[in-house]
Amino acid sequence: MEKSLKYIPLGGVTGVTKNMHLYEYENQVLIVDCGLGFADETMIGIDLMLPDISYLTKNNKKIVGIAITHGHEDHFGALPYVLPDLPGKFDIYATPLTAAFINEKLKEFSVNRKAISVNFDRDIVLGNFLLSFIRVTHSVPDTANIFIKTPVGNIFHGSDFKFDQTPYDGKKTDFAKIVKRSDEGIMCLLSDSLGSERPGFTASEREVAEKIYTEMKSTRGKFIFTTYSSNISRLNQVLDAARLLGRKVGFVGRSLLKAKDIGTSLGYMKMDKSWEIDPKDIRQFNDKQIVVIVAGSQGQENSALSRIANGDHKDITINPNDCVVFSSDPIPGNEVAVNAVIDDISKAGARVLYSDITERLHVSGHGSQGDLSLMLNLVRPAKVIPIGGTYKHMVAYKNLAKRNGMRDEDIILPDDGQEVIFTKNQAKLGRKIPLQNVYVDQVSGEEVETFVLRDRERISKDGVVVIMAEIDSYGNLIDRPNIVVRGLSTTETQEVVVGLSSEIKNNLKSKKNKVSDWNYMRRSVGTIAEHYLVKKLKKRPLVIPVVIEV
Repeated sequence: MEKSLKYIPLGGVTGVTKNMHLYEYENQVLIVDCGLGFADETMIGIDLMLPDISYLTKNNKKIVGIAITHGHEDHFGALPYVLPDLPGKFDIYATPLTAAFINEKLKEFSVNRKAISVNFDRDIVLGNFLLSFIRVTHSVPDTANIFIKTPVGNIFHGSDFKFDQTPYDGKKTDFAKIVKRSDEGIMCLLSDSLGSERPGFTASEREVAEKIYTEMKSTRGKFIFTTYSSNISRLNQVLDAARLLGRKVGFVGRSLLKAKDIGTSLGYMKMDKSWEIDPKDIRQFNDKQIVVIVAGSQGQENSALSRIANGDHKDITINPNDCVVFSSDPIPGNEVAVNAVIDDISKAGARVLYSDITERLHVSGHGSQGDLSLMLNLVRPAKVIPIGGTYKHMVAYKNLAKRNGMRDEDIILPDDGQEVIFTKNQAKLGRKIPLQNVYVDQVSGEEVETFVLRDRERISKDGVVVIMAEIDSYGNLIDRPNIVVRGLSTTETQEVVVGLSSEIKNNLKSKKNKVSDWNYMRRSVGTIAEHYLVKKLKKRPLVIPVVIEV
């Protein structure tokens, strides 16, 4: 019987996030990436989504290892959630910065595993697979595409990349290695397709650096900057501009502080302690002397930027002379949240800059049609599978591949869970493995099949607390909240009704200006209540805040 290799995407095709790709030969499975998906505003009570790993847990397959392509959460963030459930003993491999991000994440979740750091000049043998990490440019340093040698044929796993000829860190794509490995023959290229609708080549990071310097120089107040925490190159651009203009720099937000610590420890960031300040000391300086790099570019609830925008940050306020720069595009599904934060900042009178109105404050880390065509011509694959985009991106990539000489039958568009079976002479679609949506609570790590089930279980275990609060247009509590408690003891109920009312009154901060985001006010009431209930009762009842605008 002719030997075959199976490719099975558990996530990462027909969707931008939740990347997880399986390569199966006989009884051995190689996993490439293990990423999170991000819930949108329609998924009430849900923070994150995970790849469905039931295929790996229910079948007698030997996992020979996991290779992670780069340090973005949608490619490695699911590791602490799924590693405890994956069968067998195996190692995790990643390039140095990526491995550091992974290990920090595993430590945070108390998962007793560590990723092994792999340099770009080292090949890894995992069972019947040989892996070679190839440096490419993206929006995070140390990004790799992976050449995979198998007994059936060679795979080029080309997840997120672009061809930046002037990367800010000076580390260019290793074209020579791409060509050298491709000369061995590539059975299939799996290529990033997210930028397949855009003509030309994706712009260089150098153009962003020039724009950041220009905007910082013209800002009369604080220069407040937000981007993805992992975008070390972008953070370096802000640091360099601040140094040239004599501004002090403060980092705000847990994820950013961790990225800074990892980046500086590995030598990827140049941070002079003489011009770093603690956010609590910002008021001691003139606004024009300050740069604030802040987490929350995706409008996340309770992120540092969201709290600053709503006037709830203890150290930082927004003034009319300030400039707030969004140096990132919204992840699909986050547009509403990001726009709400932009609205709040605008109402405070500050100048807000973002991609829709200002060019070159952000450039994509994903290749456009020129980049994707160049990769196709460098790799020269027999077959191609577009990954990392929605179905419309996959279709756009298919049309691009056909313009580059690929035959229609050699361009494969599988769905998540769809097997692609390779033999030495052909590739065909196999069975469709059923996949379920797996939701997770980011705070507790609790995995839930549906948010309705989670809420029902939470109510049955810890009860429910409904808070009806009348609040005026400046965020002041009008009267004692009306609190309804179900599922708690009589003593607990009395304590909640009396104590929680005082807690909300004491902790709900009034605004200098009129409330512009009533959803934020509702979340604030809920957050105060949740913290109080955990502290006093050691329970987590379902909290339903109802804010009535008076």
